[in-house]
Amino acid sequence: MAVSSEETMPDNVMFMKLALQQAKLALDNLEVPVGCVIVEDQAVIASGRNRPTQTRNATSHAEMEAIDKLLEQWQKIGLTRGEIYLKFSQCTLYVTCEPCIMCAAALSIIGIKEVFYGCANDKFGGCGSILSLHTCSSGKRTSDGGSKRKEFKCTGGILALEAINLLRSFYEQGNPNGIVPLSRKPTSLAKEPFH
Repeated sequence: MAVSSEETMPDNVMFMKLALQQAKLALDNLEVPVGCVIVEDQAVIASGRNRPTQTRNATSHAEMEAIDKLLEQWQKIGLTRGEIYLKFSQCTLYVTCEPCIMCAAALSIIGIKEVFYGCANDKFGGCGSILSLHTCSSGKRTSDGGSKRKEFKCTGGILALEAINLLRSFYEQGNPNGIVPLSRKPTSLAKEPFH
């Protein structure tokens, strides 16, 4: 993906470096190294990193962690659903890897203004690689009567090589929390008859 001058603006690079720091924290904790920050008025107001293994919750992606922190904070100070939606519409997300389908849908529902990401997500990407949920605005209410889905601007390729290298280092070491393939299971189990 070509990187335009807008994508390499110093602020975008600075915020993506902060997201990469979160991804490194995820890697240090044996999680898939994806990290993010949410920015409002040129200030980081939340950060997140992948934590599905730590939390034993498959939805604990970096974006969801950051969104949950803001929701909790804004609900504590008494913001209404409409005020929270307005706040999200003024925020930008920087994430090291293209949001997956789940996260892209969530970002559309909360009404995020803009997303910048590092590398593409060729297996699960929701912002163009597999689906384009950032552009699919039906204008219909969600099934629970919530906010309308909203399109958001999405730009990839910022510090993509750094994000890719973190992911490579994770997968080269082997996922210590992954499922052990049948070929690697102890041979004594393989020789036992099945009843």
